[in-house]
Amino acid sequence: MRLYQKLSKINFLKKSYAFKFLFVAFIGIHIPLIGILFYVLYGSKNIAANTILFVALVMTLIASAITLYFLKHLIKPIEIASKALDNYRNERKVPSLPTDFSDEAGLLMRNIQKSILENERSLSDNQDLIYLLSHDFKNFTGNSQGLAELILDESPSEIVQEYAQLIKKSTIQQFVFIEIFIKLMKDQEELLNRPLKVNTISLQSVLEIVRIQVAPKLISKKIILNSFFQIDEVLLTIEEDLLVRVLVNLIDNAIKFSFPESEIQFTASKIDNKIALVVSDSGIGFNLNDKEELYKRFTTRSRVGTSNEPSTGIGLYLCKKIVEKYQGNLILESPGVNKGSTFSVLFTSF
Repeated sequence: MRLYQKLSKINFLKKSYAFKFLFVAFIGIHIPLIGILFYVLYGSKNIAANTILFVALVMTLIASAITLYFLKHLIKPIEIASKALDNYRNERKVPSLPTDFSDEAGLLMRNIQKSILENERSLSDNQDLIYLLSHDFKNFTGNSQGLAELILDESPSEIVQEYAQLIKKSTIQQFVFIEIFIKLMKDQEELLNRPLKVNTISLQSVLEIVRIQVAPKLISKKIILNSFFQIDEVLLTIEEDLLVRVLVNLIDNAIKFSFPESEIQFTASKIDNKIALVVSDSGIGFNLNDKEELYKRFTTRSRVGTSNEPSTGIGLYLCKKIVEKYQGNLILESPGVNKGSTFSVLFTSF
């Protein structure tokens, strides 16, 4: 940045990044010419043509190296701006870019800095607003629930009692929805704030944690979770707790849409330079035309499970967000309705 800063103090170069490049290139081009002129004028009077040619070539090579060196330093503002944007996207690091330069590179750094700060303020304001609205919605829902309970306490007629029970049931569902929505916001915020780093993870240990979390549902539906490991310890950018969260969601999803007394398969293998974690079942499957819809937040394609388990419509959405954040892919496959499903998570191996 020092070369860029010094050139920015020269009046005719201050407002143009292109002129800075042309200025450095102009000086670099003329160094060999000036060197040859001085050599011819002040050197020996009997200079051979071969000597002049040799000096010209040497001066040209030196000038080219010097010019490339300075041009490399001159693109430093672009490198800094690019790195700052990349760090913000991957690790949510807010940069501190210089904003007092008036050429195109200065404008780029200033706009990146301004846009990132505005985005941070907007995210903070939106989260505060969402939490405030969620709190208010809880109050409104609580008022409705309280009124329904008051009506039931008055021993109303059967039809009024039925309506009051429906209101109470509806308010309970609203509370659940609000809690899910708040959890979604918190999960997304946590995901944005986590840095990328390579972690050593034991896949067998991860699956044991997952087994403990899904065990009640497996027992309830008498479903067997089989596992097969071609690999165990792997190096991944995702952290263990997030990988557990992804697999719990996928296996929970497989349990929900599998028939009682069936089996679910989990495999961990390495395909080329990818770590493949695959969850497959023989449950109700899905229509391939609905595949992209299943990824969406609060998807309208969410269904109740084979034992009438409720579905929030955010599980696969969160899984996809987490996997893609950590340089992976989530792939959904199914031969068709009632023919089972396969959920594959692919991560780059380090």
